[in-house]
Amino acid sequence: MRQWTVDAFAAAPFRGNPACVVEPFDQWPSDDWMQALAKENNQAETAFLLRTDDPARFGLRWFTPGREVDLCGHATLGSAHVLIAELGADAAALTFDTRSGPLIVSRVGEGYEMDFPADPPRRTGSLAGLAEALGVEPVEVWAGRYLVAVLTDADAVRSVSPDTAGIAGLQGEAGESGQVIVCALAGHGDDVDVVDRFFAPGCGIEEDPATGSAHCILGPLYADKLGRPEVTFRQVFPGRGGDIQTEVRGDRVLLRGQAVTVIESRLRLTP
Repeated sequence: MRQWTVDAFAAAPFRGNPACVVEPFDQWPSDDWMQALAKENNQAETAFLLRTDDPARFGLRWFTPGREVDLCGHATLGSAHVLIAELGADAAALTFDTRSGPLIVSRVGEGYEMDFPADPPRRTGSLAGLAEALGVEPVEVWAGRYLVAVLTDADAVRSVSPDTAGIAGLQGEAGESGQVIVCALAGHGDDVDVVDRFFAPGCGIEEDPATGSAHCILGPLYADKLGRPEVTFRQVFPGRGGDIQTEVRGDRVLLRGQAVTVIESRLRLTP
């Protein structure tokens, strides 16, 4: 049984966000087996694929080292990349059936375009403990699936050194607890519109390098702020980071990025 490690939202190795992708199954392994492999891999997500009668349609599930999650952008991108670049799928678009509904990924130029549900956030009041956990006072606080803390500028985003234990207990009006995005308009030296970071101790990840689901929130937020549907983002995880372009289309958001395979391995076990 083969497995690939893919750097997603990256144009070169050792950037973006690594995801492990296991070759497709004919039937789902047990949840315990998938969770154990995800813990063994110790990446933000391990993606598991299920074949269907349609060669362009797959079941897809995502596991962090700690639990199964409902939505994951970078491991969806990694899964599409494996199917197309490593296993030779030649469909114009791939459809993945997931806990968040059907997700469609197409090959576009040198990268991929993912059709995801948009998650427009709503502005909220200040949240007790958020400034203390981040070590900086947000200018605005928004809530979607995750909390969003808008900071004064890009330098403030880059310099955040949070108390992740403090973040783990925060939720406010967000859909999930312990997961906070920090963001700001990019600086003069940046070649993107917005810089951001994502801290997720609530699902066992202190900081994620490049997060598709976070940009389902940020895409609509900054499309509204900037007055245009397309926005470019750089997630500035120290030492890695990733580049994501979003385009809002009604209740959907298109996420665009590249991916690179860095490891092909063979698992010496079966479910």
